[in-house]
Amino acid sequence: MIIAIDGPAASGKGTLARRIAAHFGLRHLDTGLTYRAVAAALLARGLPLGDEAVAVATARNLDLAHLDRDVLSAHEIGEAASRIAVLPGLRQELVRLQRAFAMEPPGAVLDGRDIGTVVCPDATVKLFCTASAQERARRRTAELQSKGVEATLETVQADLERRDARDAARTVGPLKLADDAHLLDTSEMDIETAFKAAVDIVDNVYAR
Repeated sequence: MIIAIDGPAASGKGTLARRIAAHFGLRHLDTGLTYRAVAAALLARGLPLGDEAVAVATARNLDLAHLDRDVLSAHEIGEAASRIAVLPGLRQELVRLQRAFAMEPPGAVLDGRDIGTVVCPDATVKLFCTASAQERARRRTAELQSKGVEATLETVQADLERRDARDAARTVGPLKLADDAHLLDTSEMDIETAFKAAVDIVDNVYAR
C-alpha cells in the first residue's frame, strides 16, 4: 500500500501525510527532508551547492529512516534544498532511495512534489494537496512566528511564490497534478476536516 501526497509548500500535505500514515499503520517519508538533509550536509561542510557529484555522493550516505525534522526545518536549509533540487543527478539518486523506502512492506505514505508523477507513479492512491497562496502564507507565517522567527505575511508569501515557480518550472520532476490524482484543496479546511476527507478518498479507492 503506497499513498502519494503531492503539493506546494504549506498546503498541509506534511501534517496530513503523518496523520494518514499513523491511521493506516504505514511508514512515512517527507521526501522534502531528503533534499534538506543533503543541503544541510553541504552547508555544514562548506561545500558548493552546485556541485552535482558531491551532492550525489552525500545523498548516498543518507539514512531515510532517521531524518531530523526539527533540525532540517531551518529556513536557510530550505532555501539551499530548493537550489540543489534542480540537479538531475541528485534527483535521480534520491528518487532511487525514496522508491526503495516506499517498496518495503507494508508500504508507506510519501509526500513531496513529484511522488505521484515520478517517484511512485503506480501508487495505490494519489492525493494532490493544495491551498491558496494567501492561506499557505498565513499558515507558514504563523508557524515561523510560533518558533520565535521574525516573519511577515508579505515576505513569506513572496518566498512561497518564488519557490512554487521554481518547483513548477524545473525540467526534472516538476510540481504538477498527476492525471489520476485526487485534488484536495485545504484552503477552507482545518487539519481534522482535511484528514477525514483524505481518509474517505483512500477508503473509496479500496472499496472499488
